Amino acid sequence: MFFVVKAILIIITINTTRKILKILKIMNFQMKKYYFIKLIKSLGEFMRIVAAIGGSILIKEYNYKKFQEYAEILGNLAKEHEIFVVVGGGKPARDYIQIVRDLNCGEAKCDDIGIEVTRINAKLMLLTLEDKAYQKVPHNFQEALEYSASGKIIVMGGTEPAHSTDAVSAILAEYVKADILVNLTSVDGMYTKDPNKYSDAELIEEITADEMLEAIKGKDVKAGTYEFFDMTAIQMIKRSSLETVIVNGEDPENLVKAINGEKIGTRVVPSKNS
Repeated sequence: MFFVVKAILIIITINTTRKILKILKIMNFQMKKYYFIKLIKSLGEFMRIVAAIGGSILIKEYNYKKFQEYAEILGNLAKEHEIFVVVGGGKPARDYIQIVRDLNCGEAKCDDIGIEVTRINAKLMLLTLEDKAYQKVPHNFQEALEYSASGKIIVMGGTEPAHSTDAVSAILAEYVKADILVNLTSVDGMYTKDPNKYSDAELIEEITADEMLEAIKGKDVKAGTYEFFDMTAIQMIKRSSLETVIVNGEDPENLVKAINGEKIGTRVVPSKNS
C-alpha cells in the first residue's frame, strides 16, 4: 500500500511540474521576472526601495557627473534590490514656475510646468542608466508598477498637480509596498531650524510622522516651494508606517548607508502612541 501511495504522489508531482513548465512557456519574460522577484522578496533576499532624489541635487548647476554617480550607485543596488526612483525638478523647475507665476497663469499651470520639468530630469536619468532602467517614464503609479515587471530600475517625476515629488515618492512607496523610502536632499537631514540660515540649528536624528506634521503646519505649499516632505507625503508615511530616512544626497553613497541601516540623517520612526 505504501508503494502505491508513493507512486501516486510521484505521478501527481510530475503532472504538476509539467503544468508549471507549460505555464512558464506561455508567460513572457516580464511576467517570469515579476514572479521571480516576488519569490526572492518573499525569502527576504532583497528589498523594494523607493529613492527620492531632489532636483537640487542633480540640477543645482550644469553637472552631468552627478547623474553618472547616481547611475552607478543605483545600478549596483539593482543587482540585489528592486529600485524605484522619483526625481525632483530643482532650480530649472523653480525658474520656469516663477515665469508662469509672473504671467499670472495660476497655480495649476505652475504645477503642470513643474511636473514636465521633473519628467525631463527623469528622462536624463534614464539616459544615464541606459539598459539598467526601463526606458519610459511612468506618468502614474499603476504604470510604475507595471514597468517594474521588466526587472529594471524605474524612474519617474511628478504625477499630478498639487503633489510635490516628495509626495509622489511617499505615495509610490505605499502603492508598491516598498520596504524603505530614502529622501535624498541638499542637507544632512531634518533640523530644528533652517541650517542654511541658523548656525545653532541641530540635526534631528529621529522624528515621528506626527511630529513632522506639527512642524510643517502653516508652511507654504505652492508649486516649487516644498521643503522636505509636504503634508501629503507625511500623511502617507504615517498611514503606511513606512520606514523613511532623510539624508544628504550630495554624496550618493548615503543612499547605500541608509538602506544598510547605518546611523545617518533623520529617520522617521513610528509614533510613540502607535
